[in-house]
Amino acid sequence: MPDPFPLAPSLWAATAPPPPETVPLTADVEADACIIGGGYTGLSAALHLAERGKRAVVLEAREIGFGGSGRNGGQVIPGIKEDPDAIEARYGREAGRALAAFVGGTADRVFDLITKHGMDVPHRRSGWIQGAHTEAMVETVRRRAGEWEARGADVAVLDRAAMVDHLGSEKYLGGWLDRRAGAVQPLAYVRGLARAAIAAGAAVHTDSPVSEITRAGTAWRITSRTGGRVTAPTVMVATGGYPGGLVPGLRQTAVFPNTFQIATEPLSDNLRKSILPYGQVTSDTRKLLLYFRLDHEGRFLMGGRGPYREPTGPGDWAHLERVVGKLYPQLAGTPIAYRWCGRVSVTRDFLPHVHEPEPGLLALIGCMGRGIGLQTAMGAAVAEAIASGNRAAIPFPVTPIRRLPLHALHELYVAAIIAWYRMTDAGVK
Repeated sequence: MPDPFPLAPSLWAATAPPPPETVPLTADVEADACIIGGGYTGLSAALHLAERGKRAVVLEAREIGFGGSGRNGGQVIPGIKEDPDAIEARYGREAGRALAAFVGGTADRVFDLITKHGMDVPHRRSGWIQGAHTEAMVETVRRRAGEWEARGADVAVLDRAAMVDHLGSEKYLGGWLDRRAGAVQPLAYVRGLARAAIAAGAAVHTDSPVSEITRAGTAWRITSRTGGRVTAPTVMVATGGYPGGLVPGLRQTAVFPNTFQIATEPLSDNLRKSILPYGQVTSDTRKLLLYFRLDHEGRFLMGGRGPYREPTGPGDWAHLERVVGKLYPQLAGTPIAYRWCGRVSVTRDFLPHVHEPEPGLLALIGCMGRGIGLQTAMGAAVAEAIASGNRAAIPFPVTPIRRLPLHALHELYVAAIIAWYRMTDAGVK
């Protein structure tokens, strides 16, 4: 498995508080649930299971937050890619309303947990702005804001002048502001979840890659390469963008592009005042979107797609550096202090998938850029389903594993689209 920070530490790895002390699994243990993956989903599930009095054991192949949970942009955005009306059309009025309410409250979950457990996590809740890069997208974001406003969300439509005021950039024709959203230091947050789960009674084992999952009578036996085994009636696979081959066919249900990010050192006061002066996080309406913000110490962060492969040198981030200067001419040539990337899981329908290929074997995949809030909430929901024995507690339907036809070609297609995006600087003029 490649090193998580192949060229230099990410901003998050350089600035997060240390993780809780953990050790590899070397003994045989029993649990109510074994969770594979030490990211938002798995640690949220472990925390909520422990709070229900259940014995949860987490096995993480590397370190807490090794995957996307420790390497994303830190934007906490409620909702999913589909808007509320589309959710109701897909799932029916009653189920759709319930699901829209669930995804609309995912950011609340994150900030409530930070407060409840006193987590040492830099965070700010000033909202999220989605910028429209074409006239057609202006109408889309107006409709989107209207649908959420009709369901009680605190949102606002922004015209071009308001976008300039809020962003400090003239590159967007309009947008909308969702005040439910915010930002966290993402590695600090996942480490905070681990610390809270351990304090609640969960066991978290790092450097404990799983070699196999097998039946053991009515239970499951999960074997780690470190020599220990967990026996549990339920096993939950929550490995995100690094699924491996533990669940047959799971990896072939999604693609796993790299999301690339850069960050400057803290900006001067004058520059800070000219960029996102009200503290929102931002992304736009491009299919291969750009996302950017200031962190809690005034660094400018820019993220977007990069090569599908692992990076080989600083040039793999050059397209983002060019975009920074186009969006904010005052930042052109500003030295980049950090470059990092991590994989995300993207399903064909852009929805999170929950599978149970055999009784008691649950697998979750697909975050689509909303992982901090969505996967925190999904972990809590799956924990409730495990603790209660009621699968209806999971807000999304539990579906069979369906491999993408010609999966390798899907990955080649995504790689080609990303390459074109990099050549065109994502259309920023």
